[in-house]
This record gives sequence, C-alpha cells and structure tokens, in this order.
Amino acid sequence: MPESKVHFFSSDPLVALLGNPNCGKTALFNLLTGSRQKVANYSGVTVERKEGRLSLASGKNIRILDLPGAYSLYPRSLDEKVTCNVLLGRAEGEKRPDLVVCILSAMNLRRNLRLVLAAKRLGLPCVVVLNMLDIAKRQDLQINTDALSKELGLPVLTSIGIQSHGADEIKSFLNQLDWKDLSALRTGTSDATLENAASHIAHAESDNIQVQRILQNLGLDQIIPDRLSDRLDVVLLHPVIGPIILAALLFFIFQAVFSWATLPMDLIKTTIEYGGGLLEEVLPNNWLRSLLINGVLAGLGGVVIFLPQILILFFFILLLEESGYLPRAAYLLDRVMGSVGLSGRSFIPLLSSFACAIPGIMATRSISNSRDRLVTILIAPMMTCSARLPVYALLISAFIPNQKLWAGIDLQGLVLFLLYLAGIFGAMGVAWILKRFTSEQFRMNALMMELPSYHMPRLGNLVISLWQRAEIFLRRVGGIILLMTLALWVLSSFPLPPEGATGSPIQYSIAGMLGQALSHLFSPIGFNWQISIALVPGMAAREVVVSSLATVYALSSSSADAADALIPLISTTWSLATALSLLAWFVFAPQCLSTIAAVKRETGSWKIPVIMLSYLFGLAYLASFITYHLALFFGLG
Repeated sequence: MPESKVHFFSSDPLVALLGNPNCGKTALFNLLTGSRQKVANYSGVTVERKEGRLSLASGKNIRILDLPGAYSLYPRSLDEKVTCNVLLGRAEGEKRPDLVVCILSAMNLRRNLRLVLAAKRLGLPCVVVLNMLDIAKRQDLQINTDALSKELGLPVLTSIGIQSHGADEIKSFLNQLDWKDLSALRTGTSDATLENAASHIAHAESDNIQVQRILQNLGLDQIIPDRLSDRLDVVLLHPVIGPIILAALLFFIFQAVFSWATLPMDLIKTTIEYGGGLLEEVLPNNWLRSLLINGVLAGLGGVVIFLPQILILFFFILLLEESGYLPRAAYLLDRVMGSVGLSGRSFIPLLSSFACAIPGIMATRSISNSRDRLVTILIAPMMTCSARLPVYALLISAFIPNQKLWAGIDLQGLVLFLLYLAGIFGAMGVAWILKRFTSEQFRMNALMMELPSYHMPRLGNLVISLWQRAEIFLRRVGGIILLMTLALWVLSSFPLPPEGATGSPIQYSIAGMLGQALSHLFSPIGFNWQISIALVPGMAAREVVVSSLATVYALSSSSADAADALIPLISTTWSLATALSLLAWFVFAPQCLSTIAAVKRETGSWKIPVIMLSYLFGLAYLASFITYHLALFFGLG
C-alpha cells in the first residue's frame, strides 16, 4: 500500500523523466517509485507535480520527477512551459535536474526523437530509454539499441512500463552511475535558453533531417502499422457500432457505481454507527458529545460513505485512459460535438470534469482554438463531477427503489445514468446557444489528435492512481469539509433557545434564522429551510451539502441516533417532488468556489466566472422550478 508520508531530501540527485504524451512515461514513473510518491502543484501554477523516491541497490536514494508531457521544448502550452522551466532551472522552488531520462515510445520514434535532440541541446546529462518494447515485438519491429545509441551519442536503455520487472535495466544503470561526475552524459551547452520562434524553426528543420537520417540508418524509415490496434479500431471506431459500444460502456460504468459499491458502503456505515454508539456510551450528554456525534461524525461520515462510489468511477476513467481508448472516444464524439460548435478535442477536458471540474478546466489548455477553449471552460462545470455523486447517491438511495428492471438493469444505476446524461445534454445545449452568438471567424477547426496503441493497463498503476485520488478526497474531507461542518455546527447550536421554547434548538440558532430567510427564495422550488441552510456551505464544496444535511437533521431531531439515519429521515420528511427538484438543482448548480477560482486563473479576469455563476444559477433554479411543479402536477408531492 502506498505510504502516507514520503520524505525527500534536496541533497539527493534529481532525475527528470522527459517524454511525449502517450510514451509510457508515467507508467515508468510508477514502476520506479511505487508507493514512494507525493503529488502537489508547481509553484504559482495549477500544473500537477509528481515526485517519487527510488532506493537503489547500493543504498543511494534518488528523486524522480515526472515532468508534464511535451511534444517540443518550444513551449506552446502551460504544461510545456513548466517542463522547459524545470529543465532550465527556472522553475520557482525547483532545482535543475542532475540527469534527464528521455523516454521514447518504440512505436513512434519519428516524433519522439525530435524531443531527445532538443533535450541534448540543453547541456544536461541525458540518457535514453526505449519503452513499449512488448508492443514493438508484437509488431515484429526490431530496433538495434546499440546502433541507436551510436547515432544519438547517448546510452540507450530498454523498458516495458507495464511489467513488474520492466524497469530493471534503468535501475541497474542508475545504480552504477558515478553521480559525482556525469560529464560523459552531457552533449550540449550549459547556457541553453528557451528558443525563440526563429531558432525553433531552424532547429525543427535540422532535427527533422537528422531524425530521418537516423531512421534510415536503422532501417526504420518505413511506417509499420500496429495490426492489433488497427483490427480493434475497425470495430471500435465504426461510425455505427463504435458509438453504440461507447454508450453501452458508459451505461455499464454507472450501473457499476451503485451495484459494486453496496458492500463497502455498508461496511463504512456500520463502522460509523459503531463509533457513534461508543461515543454515546463514554461521553456525558453535553456540547462535546453533540459536537462529536452530530457535528464531526454525522458530517464527515455522511460524505466518507460515498468514497467507494467515487473510486469505482475513477477506476473506470483510469482504465479507459491507460488502455488508449479515451482518444478514440473523443474521435467518435467529434461529429456530435461539432453539431454544437465544438470539436472532439473538448471531449477529454469534459470527461476529466466528471472527476472534478478543476482539472477539466485546466485540460482545456490543449485546445488551440480560443473560442472552443472558452466554451469548453463555460460548460465543464455542468459535467457531473465526483463531488455531486454523494448528493445523487443520497437522494437516489432515499427515494428510488432498489430493484432490478429488465435484463438485470439496476433502477438506481439507471437514474444515476440519466442524471449524468441530463448534465451532458444541458452542456451541449448551452454550447449550441453559444454557437448561435459566435461569429464565423471562430468556427471550429478539424480535429487532429494522436491515437496511441492499445495496451493492457498495469494493475499497479491503477492502484497507485486510485490511492492518490482517495488520499486527495480524504484530505478534502479532513480539511475544508471538516472546517465547514464544524462551522455549521457552531452556527446551528448558538445562540441557545430561549426558555420555554417548544421547537428544536436549531430553529433559534443563527443557521436556523438564515435557513428560514433563504426558504422564502427557495420555497417556490420545494426546498425547506434545512435544504436552504445546506446549500450555503455547499458553495465551498459540493460534498459539504450531504454533511450539512446530516448535521442539520441531527441537531433538528431529538433522536440520539439521527446522525446515522439521514436517508430514512429525508425519505419520510421530504416529498418526492422536493427530492426530484433538488436532483435537478444539482445537475446545473453553480460550482464550488475552487472551480470559480480556477476559471478566474485560466481566463485572467472575473468576467467569465461571473457569467458562469449567473447562467448556472439561473439554469438550476429554472430546472428545479419546472421539475417541482411538474411533479406536483402528476401527484408526486
């Protein structure tokens, strides 16, 4: 299991992994460092920084830095700029790497070699790693590593990033290095700088000629098709069969989110109930017991219980990404997205937004068309992020029967799938409206993107990535959600009710008075004062709504075990019309403050965040109003 804390020392040598996207660089990083990783952001930017530790057989420890994927060292995106700054020693708080490991995909030497030649010019010690040899052998592609090493003037190692011993040659090489003298691996000048446009064009032309010469000398200048990928693409990219398979795959994922998570969610619920029972036995009936049971346990427990569903969703997204299927999904949806004025390139940022809108918004940097990028940023928050999942799961569990339909389809999973579809269609509708108001000069460009070879995902990579997601979620639970839960408990507990008061104490508190005031705004869409209270801290993080409801109802009820009974409480006190209205609200609800801040950073002004907040609030209110009154019309009140 990955370690919760990893210690890094600045005196240890720093090795940077450099490579194109889809070269297997991150798989090698996971293979080299395993659980000894830490994830943060580069100083001053939102680009993710991954660093790990490798302990060599000699006992020496080295730091491994997984640089953002780059096609060129003439930066066109923020990710590439960060990579260049790190290599040049210009990244704030980052030392210049002692060694650069250039990762090449054996299946795409023509493009990958250009990056190696650019890296050589930086004057840093370099070594080349030829990755994905298993795929090359499957395609009968023979690469003479000694000849390639001679052509490049650098050592060439081999690896298979998806095999447990696939990095042994790299480890052996690093173990034998004289870290005090790496001059033999240095080929460029130490005063290299970021290239300007003119020098980049000159170097690009020179590099193209040199790459062609290298490939000819190695007998690799003919493009060799990937037969397995080609055979799979005949089916998966078929204009009719392909979209059907994609839709079925997505439907299966949302079914699994409910059906697979039942057992672990029950275990978490039992643990929380047991903990609450212990606290009731050992603590006297005072404010401390109320804080721990009705505040901390009810609030945090109400969110943590949905961790299995979030991890299942992440598991499938990572599986599709690792297998090479995600770019194919973007290709399949290019025509559909083109009908609303976007290109298939927007698909991956939008898909990332299903996990969290923030990385989805950051991923729009890969979209070169400014109009497409802006529209994608505006609709990314409408994708159903994992923070909404606890709210959906709570309401579906409380109001939708747990029963099977035809062919074993789970009704609750079907409703969840429809909610995700509602977010998607809503986003496409907004994009279509924006297309109507866009001038012709900003019309979409043709989609051009790389389709990597299919490969089997490595279980170890999936486990590490899932652990990192779980750690981030739990830190969020222990940070902002705990803070907001405690703040809500304070606001819901004070001031104390006056003598002779007949209602529950929370009705006389600051939160109760705020909820009563807000209920006038939200009563037309069926929200009571408890829901109105929960929506306010929910602006900090979507998951807080569940913890807030748990805290509010725990303090509203005289039942000692109210913290463990949120689902039965709301199922008996809310109408189905109110539940459906709240579900409609969260399909379009204004996003958390972190997302708004990310939009501001990406667009450089408050104009777009204000527009986003305004239209999302309006859509959410309109959708809830229509849903609530339609439900009442059909007798679901």
